[in-house]
Amino acid sequence: VQLQASGGGLVQAGGSLRLSCAASGRTFSDYAMGWFRQVPGEEREFVAAISWSGGSTYYADSVKGRFIISRDNAKNTVYLQMNSLKPEDTAVYYCAANADGLGYIIRTGYSMDYWGKGTQVTVSS
Repeated sequence: VQLQASGGGLVQAGGSLRLSCAASGRTFSDYAMGWFRQVPGEEREFVAAISWSGGSTYYADSVKGRFIISRDNAKNTVYLQMNSLKPEDTAVYYCAANADGLGYIIRTGYSMDYWGKGTQVTVSS
């Protein structure tokens, strides 16, 4: 499956952004989806994940209560609504897919099968 993230940009602290990730090439609803982020020189960090149907979600503690992951299987798209943004949220954000489900993603320490190119999010103070 091919993934393309978009929606990044520059925003002030306290603001909001919505990222989108469009999928193509395979049946989108066969995949649990996740969002990750990475700052140059640091390891990639898990942000959020969602089940095949969208009925279950899982978040990193650092974004819980501020970010919302959702999906529209009819549009082959997963979203990340980011609210109350902080400067420490600045990173390149990546979407990823896994065919084994949300539980597998969590149990394996966020193992994913496919990755898209990232989109830059910059939060100014």
